[in-house]
Amino acid sequence: MSQTATINPRIIDGLYCEALVLSDEVRANFALPGRFDQSLIDQSLVEQGVVEEDLARVALSCEALRTTTRMMHAIAWLLNRRAFFTGELSEFQLRRQGRLSPVPSRTDPEHAALLDPRIRKLIAATERFYERLLRLDSGWREAEPMLPSGAIARLRERVGHSGVR
Repeated sequence: MSQTATINPRIIDGLYCEALVLSDEVRANFALPGRFDQSLIDQSLVEQGVVEEDLARVALSCEALRTTTRMMHAIAWLLNRRAFFTGELSEFQLRRQGRLSPVPSRTDPEHAALLDPRIRKLIAATERFYERLLRLDSGWREAEPMLPSGAIARLRERVGHSGVR
């Protein structure tokens, strides 16, 4: 059985850089300045009459929201880890508040089919990235159980020595 790698600052910094690049790509592709970008949907489906443009717009909006939410969750998780490694969060706070939530929302296959292939590829990349973070989070929680803080350990020791049980 393989051993889970310990999460360390170098791993988190690398993932953080990757998340920023991926988030910037998401922003660049989904940030529409008050207009509907025709290049984001599969125009061949609209031209063939397979799908109405309004349905494609809704699909694009839904997947844009899912994808940006997924990346916001990922960056928040990574920022919590960075704060822990710099001493801004205790392990207790990290374990209590820093859990990566289950996948915010999976891509709807029917919606994805209406989008341009490059957009589908970008969405899939964000899902793969998020799955990697979920595996790291899960492995870290299983491999490194939380030990009581020094203050709790000293209190338990004092109570144990005083004969109170």
